[in-house]
Amino acid sequence: MTVLFGSWYTVDQTERGVLLRNGAVVGVAQPGLGFKLPMIDGVTKISVKTSTYTWDKMNSYSFDQQPADLKVSVTFRISPEKVSDLYGRFGSIETALNQVVSPVVNQQVKVVFGRYTAVRAIQERGALNTSIKDAITATLKDDPMIIIESVQLENIDFSQNYLHSIEQRMLAEVEVQKLQQNAEREKVQAQITVTQATAKANAIRAEAEAQADAIKLRGEAEASAIRARGGALGDNPRLVELVQAEKWDGKLPVTMVPGGATPFVSVK
Repeated sequence: MTVLFGSWYTVDQTERGVLLRNGAVVGVAQPGLGFKLPMIDGVTKISVKTSTYTWDKMNSYSFDQQPADLKVSVTFRISPEKVSDLYGRFGSIETALNQVVSPVVNQQVKVVFGRYTAVRAIQERGALNTSIKDAITATLKDDPMIIIESVQLENIDFSQNYLHSIEQRMLAEVEVQKLQQNAEREKVQAQITVTQATAKANAIRAEAEAQADAIKLRGEAEASAIRARGGALGDNPRLVELVQAEKWDGKLPVTMVPGGATPFVSVK
């Protein structure tokens, strides 16, 4: 009965079975029910589902020599067609990760992170993450057993002293920006004041010019009138007597100046 039950096996859909005969790889068992020779054959199951492996504290240095602890996770899966190769070379997924993936991740993360300054690594986190993934994928492309699906730079921990210096620098930058904004505001206000003063001066100047023009016009009109009167008197000597006669109310003066003549009375 034990021999009977030991002659069959099952492989899950997310697995592949490495079929061993006396310890040697003789094939790959696909998902489903399979049979083997009792006491001779064995089946080692290898997961081919997507999994994630995380490096919690990967020490690295930025371009400006700032130490940082990085948390990096790699999402991967084993190629179903290469499970026998993986088993033949490493015996297990864990060993393959430790001997192939982990050294590549450590190396490429440090190389790529070392191209970024600490500030740039924080400001351009997405670009940094993409560069790390591309570097790891390119390095492992010639070994198709492990397929890298994604790489995530989950966290960057700088020293407390550096974080404090960043905070102080950011505060200083904010203060500089505030001063620049105040200077710009004062500049605009000064321009407004100059514009208002210029407009007021222009208005005063225009009013003065208008008054001067009016005085000039009045003077020219009066001069013209005087010239006209002078011309008229020259042409009509008795015009003055006529104007006086027209304006006389018919009354003789009550008080007479000795030796004075009576107005409008001629002795001739």
